[in-house]
Amino acid sequence: MKQTDKIYIAGHRGMVGSAIHRNLKNAGFTNFVSRTSSELDLRNQQAVLDFFNAEKPDYVFLAAAKVGGIMANNTYRADFIYENIQIQNNVIHSAYLTGVKKLMFLGSSCIYPKFAEQPLSEDSLLTGKLEETNEPYAIAKIAGIKMCEAYKAQYGCNFISVMPTNLYGPNDNYDLQNSHVLPAMIRKFHEAKENNAPSVELWGSGKPMREFLHADDLADACVYLMKTYNDSSLVNIGTGVDVTIKELAETIQQTVGYEGKINWNADKPDGTPRKLMNVNKLHSLGWKHSIDLKQGIEQVYGEYKNKVNVRVH
Repeated sequence: MKQTDKIYIAGHRGMVGSAIHRNLKNAGFTNFVSRTSSELDLRNQQAVLDFFNAEKPDYVFLAAAKVGGIMANNTYRADFIYENIQIQNNVIHSAYLTGVKKLMFLGSSCIYPKFAEQPLSEDSLLTGKLEETNEPYAIAKIAGIKMCEAYKAQYGCNFISVMPTNLYGPNDNYDLQNSHVLPAMIRKFHEAKENNAPSVELWGSGKPMREFLHADDLADACVYLMKTYNDSSLVNIGTGVDVTIKELAETIQQTVGYEGKINWNADKPDGTPRKLMNVNKLHSLGWKHSIDLKQGIEQVYGEYKNKVNVRVH
């Protein structure tokens, strides 16, 4: 990848896409082409093909998707499968038609079977039933991986797939209704501290284990693999280290400086007991994460505080 090559990041305003853009810019890349979703509807086949024909990008990072938490995934099942398959089909096929040098497709750890052996290795794909609540989204993502493999097999396209673990970082979503666990906790503890609340209620038992990767680390891995990896089989991207939700809560509580009590609401669901990525393949390819969780939480909390200078009620 040369610094003058034209790069298209689909989803450049999201947490992942913006992190990839930052990483490349810092490395001296200058030739970016971008469109917001209002400028280019990736679900529209003709519009996507016209864009690729006009712009002719050399490298494509496909980080655009319709995403949401458990609630959204389970409620809008048809939207999640239809829209994600549309986006992938249009971008991947147009990349093939217009001779893109290389494309990277970003999936999600929900592609793995619900009861797959932990830590989750790339080989466990399609070896069992998926988690029911986000099955339509997972099936769309699996279709994207298989599509990249098929275009490589039939047409020799250099299309690769990566599977990130749970992410957090700049441009995260802090909406309590549909955000993920880490940003939701940051907001809860911050507001409790601001309001001198005696306690914070968190869901479940605190026992499940989760792995968290900073978006800047993910971006670094993506750029590294874009430069060095050309195989059709997918690659997990994670830290290979997990913590209990209780440990996560205590780290965030400490970072925020909240001195009240944590009440665990055991009537609320815990979710999967453990979700850890096997990252042996990634390590063997020569990449390892550099931002540890405590340091990453301190960084994003600093950013969150700047965003909410106005006290939230």
